[in-house]
Amino acid sequence: MTDTDPTSTGSTSTGSTNTGSTNTGSTNTDEHVPEAEPVTDGVPTALVLVDVIASFFDPDEANFYPAATEVLGPIRELLELARERGTLVIHAVERHYPGLEDFEFGKLPRHHQIGASDAAYVPGFEPIASGREVEVPKRRFSAFYATDLDLLLREQGIRRVILVGVKTNVCIRASAQDAFAGGFEVWVPRETTNSNRPHLAEASLEDIERYIGRVPTFAEAMASL
Repeated sequence: MTDTDPTSTGSTSTGSTNTGSTNTGSTNTDEHVPEAEPVTDGVPTALVLVDVIASFFDPDEANFYPAATEVLGPIRELLELARERGTLVIHAVERHYPGLEDFEFGKLPRHHQIGASDAAYVPGFEPIASGREVEVPKRRFSAFYATDLDLLLREQGIRRVILVGVKTNVCIRASAQDAFAGGFEVWVPRETTNSNRPHLAEASLEDIERYIGRVPTFAEAMASL
């Protein structure tokens, strides 16, 4: 309707100086104003990759599920930025002892035994020898239970952990709860975690946001490293 309105055509669009100077200029300016990037708050932060191993990401392994690969791109972005900035990176990975009993095997078939194919890192996500990346083997869902992760983080002055990896409702949630219990700020970016049970992943993120920590935007997570 605006295009055919005679009043608008005769006075505003064609005859008015405002169209050429004020209106056009201000509209263009508004369209090109970039959105402000999140600014880091300076809280000492560590990036914790949880179980970024073949078991969940390799189609030949028993625990593979197709949606898992969707998190690799965002995790890679965070990992690359953390390396560039010298941020502490933790690779928390399940490592069970071959041939020995493990309480976890009472609930799940034997898995992630040291040296087994399902326990191998996803290619490109192996720790590098930079002095700022540490592998933390674990034998339970949580990256904190019966490991030295808590001690390691405290000795480096870390106050916030960004947890990424799989599965949201199992190892991520268990790690988030233990981190919170230990007094660490917990961030879990939605783009960096999922599950083969999406409804449980969503419920876990809701609980993390409400009771444990934050589900920040991806941009906020990047800025925090």
